[in-house]
Amino acid sequence: MSKLPSASTLALLTLPPLVWASNAVFGRIAVAGRDGPLVSPLTLNALRWALALAILFVLMRPWSRPLPRMAPGTWRIFAVFGLMAIALYNSMQYLALQTSTAINVTLIGSSAPFLVLLVGAIFFGERGTRWAWIGSGISLLGVLVVLTAGDPLRLLQLEFVPGDAWMLAATLCWACYSWLLQRHRPTLSGLSFLLIQIAWGSVLTLPLVAAEWGAGALVLQLQWSTFLLILWLALGPSLLAYWCWDRGVARAGPVLPMFFLNLTPLFAALMSAVLIAEAPRMFHAVAFALIVFGIVVSQRRAAPPEGSAN
Repeated sequence: MSKLPSASTLALLTLPPLVWASNAVFGRIAVAGRDGPLVSPLTLNALRWALALAILFVLMRPWSRPLPRMAPGTWRIFAVFGLMAIALYNSMQYLALQTSTAINVTLIGSSAPFLVLLVGAIFFGERGTRWAWIGSGISLLGVLVVLTAGDPLRLLQLEFVPGDAWMLAATLCWACYSWLLQRHRPTLSGLSFLLIQIAWGSVLTLPLVAAEWGAGALVLQLQWSTFLLILWLALGPSLLAYWCWDRGVARAGPVLPMFFLNLTPLFAALMSAVLIAEAPRMFHAVAFALIVFGIVVSQRRAAPPEGSAN
């Protein structure tokens, strides 16, 4: 039996799903509150990352040290990473939260393993193992339970809540980003990489805000609750969670943390029930069980040939 990680490592792996769940819950409050939105989705995303960039810039003080040396053309890679991970993924997530619940959004986001396999097979020539496909298929079944609200007959109607469709698109974007990150990540420290990626992403959110403004959909309620929500989204999901996650993965390896990610829908369900009276329903529990079971199955490996070393 393998040794359990230390309590500090478990804390490092548990905190990010909790904080990322709060991103969905507080994002839902910000863009679809009971008394109307406090801030429109694309503007929320731009303000969140601009503030996160300012905080990280002050903490790292990059002006006081030599800039990391990078290969020519690396800026193009960062532009793509910033566009996909910062500008597009998070904008689509907040657009999803206008019409879909925080529970639905986080559960649909759990379809990422299947979409990562699909993108890898189609565009990167990575076929994946049999168990990975089986496990991801089980997890995808859990996502279908969410999309149909537990009623299989809804599949015949092919009707999606707009927010569900936005979150599926966001998760597909994240799957593409994950593969590009694996293949083309520049060799930089975690914080330097995050700083440059956020900087590019923040710039690329500006055309989206301009489009929101031009469509007459810009909302920004100048009040303390708006500021506090944006401040938390900048500090918690944008910086604290990534810092803890990087260190947790460095200690525990790449496999175990994937199980902790599936705590995000559970935390979102609990917070939604307490903060915004969106209590989970039975089909949410079924979907969560399927998603977790699928991830467990996907980690299986074929048995070694008889007589080989374990």
